[in-house]
Amino acid sequence: MNIFTVETYCDQYQFHPVESKDSARQRPIQLEVLMKSFVSALGMATAALAVATSAGAADLPSRKSAPVEYVRVCTAYGAGFFYIPGTDTCLRIGGRVRAEYMFDQPYSRNVDASGFRARGRLNIDTRTATAYGTLRAFIRYDINRDSGPYRVPYATFQTVSASNTTFLDKAFIQFGPITAGRAQSFFDFYANDLNWGLLRGPDSSTQLFAYTANFGGGFSATLSAEDGAERRFNTFDNVPFGPTVSTGGNRMPDIVANLNITQGWGSAQLSGAVHQITTASGNTSVKLDTEYGFAGLAGLKFNLPMLAQGDVFWLQGVYAEGASSYLGAGTYGSFTNNNPVQIGGVLVNAFDAVAIPNSATTATLKKTRGYALTAALLHYWTPAVRQTLFGSYLNVENASSTNVTDFKEYRIGSNLIWSPVSGLDIGVEVLYTKLDPKGRVADINRGGAFTLASSDAVSARLRVQRDF
Repeated sequence: MNIFTVETYCDQYQFHPVESKDSARQRPIQLEVLMKSFVSALGMATAALAVATSAGAADLPSRKSAPVEYVRVCTAYGAGFFYIPGTDTCLRIGGRVRAEYMFDQPYSRNVDASGFRARGRLNIDTRTATAYGTLRAFIRYDINRDSGPYRVPYATFQTVSASNTTFLDKAFIQFGPITAGRAQSFFDFYANDLNWGLLRGPDSSTQLFAYTANFGGGFSATLSAEDGAERRFNTFDNVPFGPTVSTGGNRMPDIVANLNITQGWGSAQLSGAVHQITTASGNTSVKLDTEYGFAGLAGLKFNLPMLAQGDVFWLQGVYAEGASSYLGAGTYGSFTNNNPVQIGGVLVNAFDAVAIPNSATTATLKKTRGYALTAALLHYWTPAVRQTLFGSYLNVENASSTNVTDFKEYRIGSNLIWSPVSGLDIGVEVLYTKLDPKGRVADINRGGAFTLASSDAVSARLRVQRDF
């Protein structure tokens, strides 16, 4: 039956003006039949309409939502890595927030003894597995807000009250055995790993190109070309009545090599470096022959689980001749202004070389010699409380001169750190330093007058640090 059947039934049961008695009696039956037929026809029409509508909808194009791509955890390189969506590269984003207060024993009422530091650090680490090994790119960026003794060493209160510093600490690429960019020098071993205040010994981030060969069993060897300009200290001009001698430009990178073994008991390393020393030439200065300095390092690290889990002992010795930067000591006014040796009002310098006059028109470069010893012991009193005892000794022998003196420096300190939760450190540190010059040096405390006295100082720090 189709929808037009309704008209047929309606025409069949028409009403007439004149009816018989029998017709009148049959009217309710006819009406009942009519209603049943109409309802049946209406239901079938509705069903037919629904089928037609469904068939038409099937002809229309369908719109499917794009599949959702969820971030996947990457477990190949440790905790915190995840896959960058749509790639096979693993990414880890981390950082650090540090709040620190320091009191540094002043040598004058014109310097700040109290200061604060706020540091924000961002780490970005990406790694991709390739047929040639892991491809890694790493960036570490630091931003500091400093006041008081955290600024230029012994800055006076007349300078700006606080300063912002931003610097790129690390930015390197590793591809298989190759490392290129700004990274920790491959000469370094113990690089102020446990102490907060400075200890003597090498600790430098620098630009480099390096190749590392792994021999298995924890043995490796690295050959690295590193930025010599960042290691360059001024050559002292000790020719007051002769030709002017000044530091020259860089002609070659520092060549660094090391041998390292890292196993369950700890690690050991031997390092060596060659550093070029040049002098400038011009109308008012004399050019001297190029000299080459060198440095050597031997270091040991022992894990001490028999004392407590996480305990470790470091021991390191460095010798340098004509390469004072590798001792962790330097000069004011150098290209990097790196770690000048000043305690209180007494300032001494560790030059790369000193120009010694031969006559009124000639001079000879004499390289500065020195060595630095460093030791540090970390002990966990409880899983949440640890303490470090550390110290360093520096001995520098400048070329024989009436204006440059030999000196010794002692540093010893300790810090105590509480980690109530993972990634949070709350601690204090105290550092004692003594400078012992061999000859007469100018003392700011005495208005610049020369003195034979040694100088010492104490500094203390309070730190709250969150790593994530």
